[in-house]
Amino acid sequence: MIIRSDYMNTLKTYRDVPLVKILAGIRRCGKSTILDMLRDDLLESGIAADHIISMRYTSEDFDDGMTDKDMYNGIKRQMTNEGRYYLLLDEVQEIEGWEKAVNSLLENANTDIYVTGSNSKLMSSEISTYLTGRYISIPVYTLSFSEYLEFKKSDSRHPKELLNEYLRLGGFPIVALGNFDERSAYQIVEGIYNSVITNDITKRHNITNFDLFNRVVKYIVENVGKTFSANAIAKFLKSEGRSLSVEAVYNYLNWLEKAFVIYRCQRYDLQGKSVLKTQEKFYLADASLKYCIMGFNPKSIAAMLENIVYFELRRRGYEVYIGKNGTKEIDFVAVQRDERIYVQVCRRLPEESDREIANLLEIRDHYPKYVVTLDELASGNVNGVKIIHLADFLLSAEY
Repeated sequence: MIIRSDYMNTLKTYRDVPLVKILAGIRRCGKSTILDMLRDDLLESGIAADHIISMRYTSEDFDDGMTDKDMYNGIKRQMTNEGRYYLLLDEVQEIEGWEKAVNSLLENANTDIYVTGSNSKLMSSEISTYLTGRYISIPVYTLSFSEYLEFKKSDSRHPKELLNEYLRLGGFPIVALGNFDERSAYQIVEGIYNSVITNDITKRHNITNFDLFNRVVKYIVENVGKTFSANAIAKFLKSEGRSLSVEAVYNYLNWLEKAFVIYRCQRYDLQGKSVLKTQEKFYLADASLKYCIMGFNPKSIAAMLENIVYFELRRRGYEVYIGKNGTKEIDFVAVQRDERIYVQVCRRLPEESDREIANLLEIRDHYPKYVVTLDELASGNVNGVKIIHLADFLLSAEY
């Protein structure tokens, strides 16, 4: 088992803290495996095996009739001795009212609780009702490039060669563990995508016009890294002779977001110092989702570079925004406590870099500014703006 150390370090930080640890992310991003890693780590640290209770609540393992009381009683029956029990509860969102059971176990038993989930039931308002101030949400993403190299450490290729593979095949662990060609990798990702769409969205929300829903998804995928609105999607569909209300588009976007297929990136006005509610961008949970839907085209990599940089910043704990500076746009403003960095992303130098650098130089503060590129000759510093290759940016210990 290849250890994903960033997640393990976070879980160790919160071990025995009286909070429910919620690991949430798209299906097959590695949440269940992280729980397996946690179990091994608990055993190595001296926790008795009979004080670690691992439960998996997939719909295949439990029928839909299981209630929160069944869940609570099933766990309590296994707690036969004194001392603390460690509860590792996988895919809890399949149980209606799971948060009530978890809250009772937190209040009425000596427990340290970890749960995972991959759809909107996990993020429902009931969490706030039953677990207010008593949980910590830990987002789980597909593999970073650094993790991808760990998965490929027996591979003798240079990191920049593996970066090209990472850009094409994405970061789902199941793909990284194998030695798949492009077609096979995208078939695997398509299976993951179809599972999410079927189980977490269309069934749950009773979508009947599947073709129309798929057309909206395709529009989003085609426009990753571009600003657009629900209204723009509705107008586009109308131009194709299809009818869908703006409200329905909002619902589709919301459901895709809650299933962790897409992530919303809001705009931040650097001059007015405020978050704007219009013209957001959306990024895909993994670049391979675009390719399994649209097919791979080398020209499409340029659009997905932003996608990869966005998630790298998210993994490192930054809140990430699109920057608006007057009429100019900054690809990313990444904020963490009192610190921030500015990032422009471009595929090639020098033809794209002059504009990117100029946009950054117009920002009148002293926070770090980067132009991230795929250009092999990328390096240097232009009036304080650091030009850096994508591989070096993704593997940098800090910014």
